[in-house]
Amino acid sequence: MSLLAITGATGFVGSAVLDAALAQGHQVRALARREQAPRAGAEWVRGDLDDAGALAAMCEGADALLHVAGLTNTPDPAEFETANVTGTARVIEAMRGAGVTRLVFVSSLAAREPKLSAYGASKARAETVVEASGLDWTIIRPPGVYGPRDTDYLEMFRTAKWGFVPLPPGGASSIIHVADLAELLVALAVGNAAPTKKKVYEPDDGREGGWSHKELALAIGKAVGRPSVFAPHLPRAVLDLAAGADRLVRGDRAKLTPDRVGYMTHPNWVSRFDRAVPPGIWQPRIGGEEGLRATADWYRREGWL
Repeated sequence: MSLLAITGATGFVGSAVLDAALAQGHQVRALARREQAPRAGAEWVRGDLDDAGALAAMCEGADALLHVAGLTNTPDPAEFETANVTGTARVIEAMRGAGVTRLVFVSSLAAREPKLSAYGASKARAETVVEASGLDWTIIRPPGVYGPRDTDYLEMFRTAKWGFVPLPPGGASSIIHVADLAELLVALAVGNAAPTKKKVYEPDDGREGGWSHKELALAIGKAVGRPSVFAPHLPRAVLDLAAGADRLVRGDRAKLTPDRVGYMTHPNWVSRFDRAVPPGIWQPRIGGEEGLRATADWYRREGWL
């Protein structure tokens, strides 16, 4: 079994990675800003990506590092550079100091189109930092990640419950269940398969061509018990206005920011077949419809819907 260092282990994706690693019998050393409850097999290191001492302690003796931490949404786009680019550079510096060579870096499909958003631009720059690191790296660009504990897709589930799902202009995207993504990340961290070294992968749920926005809205509707939902495509101008309204209502907690509108309105966020993970290394287990139903059930049990 391996000792895996994980950043972002208290977040949505990172917590699933932590669960998967521990379930497979690995030891985990995870970075956390706040005190965490003790957990068998896990050692928490108090600190963040600005804390060189904490990063060094996290990396000491690790067999691999999974860099999951990242900023995905903020009212101040300048913060993406600090969190996603500078933070990644600091992680790499700590790995070098500790002699850790294996890095699995979680990027985003948004990195394919860096001109559309400050978030995507920061992830593209972070990928460049990883590629120039000299480490044994693999970059994963997840599509839309959903599942238990997710708060982004939750808004679509909530509106679908009332029979209405507003959509961006026509297009398509891929999705992946968080448990499948976590299994992939752990597999890459502990595996010795040569094809994964210095590769960029774009995993998904196995649905060829992804999901059109309308198809995804209808599938979420079915998951919440509304087989028919009204799902209009909204023009960019309306989404810009909605982002402004969200900022007025929720302030810094706004989900729809101008930066998010930038990449939401792009028509193609489908994972590319030529960047698929080799089947011998990993394959998705949870289909979209099955995963969306299970996610809706989890939201109900937790009182989120």
